[in-house]
Amino acid sequence: MTYPFLSAVQKDFQAVDDLIRSNLNSEVPLVEEIAAYLVEAGGKRLRPLLVLLAAKACGYDGKEHIKLAAVIEFLHTAMLLHDDVVDESDLRRGRKTVNAAWGNSPSVLVGDFLHSRAFEMMVEIGNMRVMEILSRATNVIAEGEVQQLCAVGNPDTSESEYMEIISRKTAMLFQAAAHSGAVLAGADEKAETALRDYGLHLGVAFQLVDDQLDYEGDAQELGKNVGDDLAEGKVTLPLIAAMRNASIEDSEFIRTAIRNGGVENLPQMIELVNNTGALDYTAGQAKQEQCMALECLGEVEDSEYRQAMNVLVNFVVDRHH
Repeated sequence: MTYPFLSAVQKDFQAVDDLIRSNLNSEVPLVEEIAAYLVEAGGKRLRPLLVLLAAKACGYDGKEHIKLAAVIEFLHTAMLLHDDVVDESDLRRGRKTVNAAWGNSPSVLVGDFLHSRAFEMMVEIGNMRVMEILSRATNVIAEGEVQQLCAVGNPDTSESEYMEIISRKTAMLFQAAAHSGAVLAGADEKAETALRDYGLHLGVAFQLVDDQLDYEGDAQELGKNVGDDLAEGKVTLPLIAAMRNASIEDSEFIRTAIRNGGVENLPQMIELVNNTGALDYTAGQAKQEQCMALECLGEVEDSEYRQAMNVLVNFVVDRHH
């Protein structure tokens, strides 16, 4: 499937794909085998796409944005590998996760390989500000991971704590992708700030929609098991809003389900998040982030790349999987 926001950078996007494949070579066969499996799994590659669009929107005409986009994808994939081990997930994008297919140790170690390969390529780009943005981002994301881990099974997690976790854990890489693309292009301060903030709002919207879909999506389309968050004891906005709006009895039922994890209560939970208006509330919050992201783009000179970024944020919020 081709996405409408891709056409503006179709050739560059293909070049990123080629570069990713050529940078996965290793003298260790297992590394190559797992890396090839990950590349085949594909995904929409929204984060590297964001690098390309941001750089081009700021008038960049060099070639280093291809490498920077590949760096972002390697960082993202490394994080997914580690994430799946922490979450004990066995399905991603409709296929077995690496840890389900090969075990936890190879998954963690190949994640480390991709992470260090990303930093090698970052050094090749040689832009100090880009390195500063990406090294800070990876640090903040790691903090977000730990923060989320501490919140597992805790029904007292507040909405502001949840927003802080997703801003760090998910939105940070979207922000770093758009921000580093603008910096690489030598954007002026106004455009750089606007694209950095656009990335943040886009990333928050992306996670809000993801968390909403966990209670209404289709496992086949989503490429993961519906109810995964509940099974892992993750407290997301649909649950926080449902507890706030439900009767004392129903709220206590949700709290117990969060503490216990598991999906045996999933049908009742889906009913509760629907009946309390929690999914509508989550969708409304995603729409607010969408509006803020679009507002940021108003500060960027009009071009086909800016228009593609417009389409991208609408796609992220309106998607059903």
